[in-house]
Amino acid sequence: MSNETLRFEEAMSKLEDIVQKLESGDVPLEDAITLYKKGMELSAYCHGKLQDAEEQLITIIDKEGKPTSFNPAKGQDSDE
Repeated sequence: MSNETLRFEEAMSKLEDIVQKLESGDVPLEDAITLYKKGMELSAYCHGKLQDAEEQLITIIDKEGKPTSFNPAKGQDSDE
């Protein structure tokens, strides 16, 4: 299954499994390297999904009905 068809929750579950296996210390070195690489890919995928979700959540609709970005650090008056 490629990352593009993977749901966020499934990716997180796979990442947690990898972390548990690596933390157990019972994984041969070659397998640990492979697991680590897969874990890094899953981590990057999850990070990207979270960034996409954040961008969607902070987009608001202005008075004219057009989507506009909202900067939560600046608050409601982002023109300042």
